[in-house]
Amino acid sequence: MQFIDNISDTRAVCRQWREQGQRIAFVPTMGCLHEGHLSLVDKARELADRVVVSIFVNPLQFNNPDDLQNYPRTLETDLQKLREREVELVFAPTNEDFYPPGEPVEEVDPGEISTILEGEYRPGHFAGVATVVKRLFDIVQPDFAVFGEKDFQQLIVVRQLVQRFAMPIEIIGMPTRREADGLAMSSRNLRLGAEQRKSAALIYQQMYELRQALLEGEEDYPALEQKMKTALEQAGFEPEYVVVRQAETLKPVTDAAQSKVILVAAQLGKVRLIDNLRV
Repeated sequence: MQFIDNISDTRAVCRQWREQGQRIAFVPTMGCLHEGHLSLVDKARELADRVVVSIFVNPLQFNNPDDLQNYPRTLETDLQKLREREVELVFAPTNEDFYPPGEPVEEVDPGEISTILEGEYRPGHFAGVATVVKRLFDIVQPDFAVFGEKDFQQLIVVRQLVQRFAMPIEIIGMPTRREADGLAMSSRNLRLGAEQRKSAALIYQQMYELRQALLEGEEDYPALEQKMKTALEQAGFEPEYVVVRQAETLKPVTDAAQSKVILVAAQLGKVRLIDNLRV
């Protein structure tokens, strides 16, 4: 496994692989890797000759400075996990290399979808995501890029980005990996206290109940959303949104036959949790 902390060497290695006719699968991460991330790496391994994983805590996508400061960084442990998965290249640039001081950052417009849900509660977040992903794609130039569905809105942003810039990259979305009690695996879970960790599983339980109601034919979406919000509030959460939306566009559902997704964001103490469930 090669470990590279700069753009030029990463470009050179990936270019050499492409010239040899080898296909590249790419998994962008912010580190603090768990089984959810590693399932993406396993998928990448199935898809291509070479697997590249990036580890970069991107400051542009944090609208809260404390969140950026507190984001867990576990580089040595991450590298060991990726070594065991036989990843060929780990690209972990420094901030200075990725965003050179004095050079203006050309921000990528993530489009209309960035103004709703996560975009509303985290202004600038998706511009940061689109900017870093576009730059990473330009450096690695993969054939495939693998993302988790846990960040459902982000996945749509990335798909639209690739389409808009006509990048020859196939975006693969992988199902959310969950703990035994249903809690979506997330690096942020490390910040939950013992009691909070027990409570956190309620998000999945409530989403599951809401999905069952939808599958049984209930169509009063505002009432269903409010019911789940109330349940979370009574358990000590501060919900930001609980919505049922069209799965492809995240627009409001206008036809019960449309493919749907339940999306949730809620604060539990100082930890912000997001999750989703396809219907």
